[in-house]
Amino acid sequence: MNPKPAVPRPTVAELILDLEQRLAAGGIFCGHGTDNPRDEAASMVFHLMALSHDDDRAYARPVPEPVQQRLEELIEKRVRERIPAPYLLKEAWFAGLCFHVDHRVLIPRSPFAELIGSGFAPWLRPASVERILEIGTGSGCIAIACAMAFPHSTVVATDISAQALEVAAINRARHGLEQRIELLQTDIFVGVEGQFDLIVTNPPYVPEQEISRLPAEYRHEPELALVSGPDGMESPRRILQDAAQYLTDHGLLAIEVGAGSQVLEDAFPNVPFVWPEFEQGGSGIALAWKHDLPDSETAER
Repeated sequence: MNPKPAVPRPTVAELILDLEQRLAAGGIFCGHGTDNPRDEAASMVFHLMALSHDDDRAYARPVPEPVQQRLEELIEKRVRERIPAPYLLKEAWFAGLCFHVDHRVLIPRSPFAELIGSGFAPWLRPASVERILEIGTGSGCIAIACAMAFPHSTVVATDISAQALEVAAINRARHGLEQRIELLQTDIFVGVEGQFDLIVTNPPYVPEQEISRLPAEYRHEPELALVSGPDGMESPRRILQDAAQYLTDHGLLAIEVGAGSQVLEDAFPNVPFVWPEFEQGGSGIALAWKHDLPDSETAER
């Protein structure tokens, strides 16, 4: 009896196409590192097969059966439970760097990556940045990317969540930055000492009433890192009110508020915010210098 011929395995390109169609048919929302089903399918296949996008032959490679079976499991969870792909893979990319992520932290997706990549030019001189503070570090991705962009700096990265700081510690060790990044559990500026040349923060800024209207994928992320009072500006207001005293004379505050830009402008009408435009997409990051910020005695409350 002749053995049955082996069933040819699908190639990477063929499997990506199949998964793309299934993700699209499943109505998933893309917004956690990818913006369309094809890119999301590709990210999952490339991750499980440990492929490089620089590999010209990657798309022609056959997919081993165990990888295909694992992808079947992940796609089913992705569509049925609406779990974002980075949580399924335990991996996300930000500013060209790879990070561990899980349900304890937000999935990196901020336009801060573009600002960091440019060294905050033209608003900062890289040589002038010696101390950086990040408020609400989550996975640590922004703090770590800043440490890489400003190699002569030290960074204090804070978060109110002890669980988030556990993830940040994993990523700090992964990138070998234990000596340059201090992790501090605290609320906003409590217990923070000294002044900084740069304060970066992507605080919660989703209004309370908006959270239930977000796609189901967002409900897998920690609400503590998303929601910030009735208008979304509870945390940003607190940061703006006290930031000046923690900045050096030439210090810069960079704060992300997403779609809340007008609410922030209305709350601080005397602050001449600068709103960078991003070539790679995204918006909603405000820049302000120490001398333009309210001091702790005159801040609007």
